[in-house]
Amino acid sequence: MSNPKVVYDGWMVRYGRRKIGRSFIHMRYFVLESRLLAYYKRKPQDNVVPIKTMVIDGNCRVEDRGLRTQHGHMVYVLLIYSKKDKHNRITMAAFNIQEALIWKEKIESVIDQHQESLVANGNKYHSFEYKSGMDSGRNASSSDQESQYSAAEDEEDSRPSLMRRTTIGNGPPESILDWTQETSTLSSQNTNNQAFSRKHWRLLQCQNGLRIFEELLEVDFLPKSCSRAMKAVGVVEASCEEIFELVMSMDGTRSEWDCSFQDGSLVEEVDGHTAILYHRLQLDWFPTFVWPRDLCYVRYWRRNDDGSYVVLFCSREHENCGPQPGYVRAHIESGGFNISPLKTRNGRPRSQVQHLMQIDLKGWGVGYVSSFQQHCLLQMLNSVAGLREYFAQSDERTAPRIPVMVNMASCSAPSKKSNKIQLTSVHNRSQSLDNAAKMMDEYSDEDEDLPIPDEEETKRTAFEEEPVQIDFSCFSGNLRRDDNENGRDCWRISDGSNFRVRSKRFCYDKSKMPGGKPLMDLVAVDWFKDTKRMDHVARRPGCAAQIASQKGHFSMVFNLQVPGSTNYSMVFYFVSKELTTGSLLQRFVDGDDEFRNSRMKLIPSVPKGSWIVRQSVGSTPCLLGKAVDCNYIRGANYLEVDVDIGSSTVANGVLGLVVGVITSLVVDMAFLVQANTTDELPERLIGAVRVSHLELSSAIVPKLEPDPKPS
Repeated sequence: MSNPKVVYDGWMVRYGRRKIGRSFIHMRYFVLESRLLAYYKRKPQDNVVPIKTMVIDGNCRVEDRGLRTQHGHMVYVLLIYSKKDKHNRITMAAFNIQEALIWKEKIESVIDQHQESLVANGNKYHSFEYKSGMDSGRNASSSDQESQYSAAEDEEDSRPSLMRRTTIGNGPPESILDWTQETSTLSSQNTNNQAFSRKHWRLLQCQNGLRIFEELLEVDFLPKSCSRAMKAVGVVEASCEEIFELVMSMDGTRSEWDCSFQDGSLVEEVDGHTAILYHRLQLDWFPTFVWPRDLCYVRYWRRNDDGSYVVLFCSREHENCGPQPGYVRAHIESGGFNISPLKTRNGRPRSQVQHLMQIDLKGWGVGYVSSFQQHCLLQMLNSVAGLREYFAQSDERTAPRIPVMVNMASCSAPSKKSNKIQLTSVHNRSQSLDNAAKMMDEYSDEDEDLPIPDEEETKRTAFEEEPVQIDFSCFSGNLRRDDNENGRDCWRISDGSNFRVRSKRFCYDKSKMPGGKPLMDLVAVDWFKDTKRMDHVARRPGCAAQIASQKGHFSMVFNLQVPGSTNYSMVFYFVSKELTTGSLLQRFVDGDDEFRNSRMKLIPSVPKGSWIVRQSVGSTPCLLGKAVDCNYIRGANYLEVDVDIGSSTVANGVLGLVVGVITSLVVDMAFLVQANTTDELPERLIGAVRVSHLELSSAIVPKLEPDPKPS
């Protein structure tokens, strides 16, 4: 902004709860001036009145509230409030930590200026004291302490100084050993910034550009299957924030740098800095004979005032995370990451990453096979090398979004008869995401910073808003459904979170987010062949679209037409109860062909297949109407999209590669309508499908009635 009084401004997230009890999340434009913090629905022009303002003076504080999950979004939350008036406060949040830290620094600089000006004028004022960490002498941290915004602050200020507390959380749980304290103390006393004390650690080996250290302390009191603690130390060319946000991820991205990761989920979010996680390991030591391992552990993190991040692990039992069939529950004695900033080199940020693990892999006989324990531990520690290569092979650096974890907990209470974990992936939050999308641009004069609803209320609201499910038993197609990972010549529903779609902030920062749960349900797939091209297959009596129409449901039918001496068609039937009036999907269905061609998007992916096929297909979204010929047939209660892949020379060339090796491929596809404006964002998938190891011989010749000609 051109206003000289403006210190900093930009789009941030408003996060809180209304007086009527419903939580909200908005995008708002914040403006920080020399004495005022205000936010607007849009970027202010002329004399626009802000939604809310707050006077910034020496009595204000900025608190780090950590990471919070709200309406399917993970955000980093800051609370700005006044010591003198507990009701005078504003909560703001960011999708990435860097932006939140910039705002925190800017607001605190304004507070400091007011403090200094009052002291310079000789006014009596309680000065700020910067407190470094906890009373035990821990290294200064911006996330160790419990919030001081409590009843104690309502008392008369009898202390000689007013401490600006920049920390939040109760510190690490008592069961977690903070192994970084020794390192932090050593670093502050040693100008060479050596990683470990020679008294307790020795260099075991150098591997993949990492230094591997082994603890020298005696561990006779531990089980034979639990080794000494080991640490890997390496340098990664990335900022601490970038590395931290990657380390915190428990989604498919983690598999790109952590070879020991299979999958993971959130068991319980304790607070903004502590969570209990479930984690399945993928260990490659004789997997045929050795049962796989899993973990249930508490994870605590903090950001130190020197810009470093600490992430600590320790195993913990939880009632919603009992033993799993087919897995041996391993036990983490101590572990985690310590990510510290280094001086830049050639203009690129650098960080030192330390990864410690001391783990008991359990299981009979493990203690007598020493190679098993060390091999698996080294495999886990090699994730530091994975982090280094992940960033080294990426030229583009955009502000990373804080990852949203898969949630393990279901809305219902856990059954006492079974401890089987119910993994509810991110796309199961679709209703919350949909509500968040509607609320993003909603204007309200009641954006009050009331307490966030408790977990039970959130669960109850989610249960009340769960959409009515469609009975799938009445739908069928000739290509069978098989949810087994190793299924062949079949289809199954693909996880929408595997696809990246435009987020609510796309117009501002080009950011994308996981696709989430689709708008429609995939109920059947047909695999047809004929001597001629098959158009308008939805007219076929008894097909899924006709059955859905009889039940009053709406269908989207995608007919992918593959030309050749024998013509093939793969037909996907997506069904929903009804179209939402005024929605982007409804406008697409009832729009003209020009609008449809400019918006119909396909996101392809080949998770399993030869390198040349994966490179040829890629995973870049494609506007189908711009790339190939599409014919749209609007039926009474359906819309069929006939996609003629042979109409494009490029697509036909790629198709020639795919058809030749189709039985060896696993192909993912997601269909959606492209969103171009803030009112249409975020994008929502129509549906997603995975087709595995398709056989050309399984296609059948359909019985199609003559297509009636329009009169």
